Amino acid sequence: MLATPAALLAARALSAQGGTMTLAMHQNTSAGAGYRGSLEGWAKAGIRQVEVTNTLLDEFLKTDSLAAARRVMTDNGLAPVCGACGVTGVFEPNPMRAAALDAFKKRCEQFRELGFKVIYSPTTATGMFTADDYKRGAANMREVGEIARGFGLTMLAEAVRASAFIASLPTLLRLTREAGTVGPLLDFYHFYSGPSKLEDLDLIRPREIGHVHFQDVPDVPRELLDNTSRIIPGDGIAPLDRILSKLAEKQYAGPLSVELFLPQYQKGDPYAVASEIRKKAEAVMRRARVM
Repeated sequence: MLATPAALLAARALSAQGGTMTLAMHQNTSAGAGYRGSLEGWAKAGIRQVEVTNTLLDEFLKTDSLAAARRVMTDNGLAPVCGACGVTGVFEPNPMRAAALDAFKKRCEQFRELGFKVIYSPTTATGMFTADDYKRGAANMREVGEIARGFGLTMLAEAVRASAFIASLPTLLRLTREAGTVGPLLDFYHFYSGPSKLEDLDLIRPREIGHVHFQDVPDVPRELLDNTSRIIPGDGIAPLDRILSKLAEKQYAGPLSVELFLPQYQKGDPYAVASEIRKKAEAVMRRARVM
């Protein structure tokens, strides 16, 4: 706890006061609508917490300013709960890491101006790694967390099921604890469809999880699952109640950010998509008694 970033501790303390989890939307879900279109549509559907992606932000900034990007959120009563930095290769040892860190610093500066407090990067590493690489990985992670903290941000790492470096919850927890400056982000899809086991949730320490991505999966062999297999919470067969109950037991009381990639969502009307997600996801949350 002493090594946990102050911003993350503060965020956890604030969320814990309410004792409940809240629904949020990840911009990947409505990627086709663009930065403004996704946020305005969601706001009309009653969404109040949002997760901005670097891709839609960069497209918006081709013709407008960071100040305008922030006004889209504030004018629609939206709170940015987390930002996808879009920079990979910052955790694992690799020859392109120096360039990745430069890009990461620029993204941190942008997100700070947008009013974010939390930023994350997925562990999309390929190749082969040794035990020594994990020692370097913890040091790399510590450095990334310190960079983010210099911008007033808390850095999170997301385990990705196909990653050659950090694919499972136990490995994610091990490295973030060794780093001390980065928190773990739990993604329901990567957790349930990847090498993690449900009992791995018992390894989580109270208030350790910094952010959560919320999805369901269809009833197909796990080998057939990919990013486009993600579906709305409540439409599939993942043990959502059990995972949510465990997170509540571990005192997570932050956003559940719905991140989907199916074209029917990404290309759909943001208001209609968010309305459907809100209806189904909140029903799951109520059933699990986390809202």
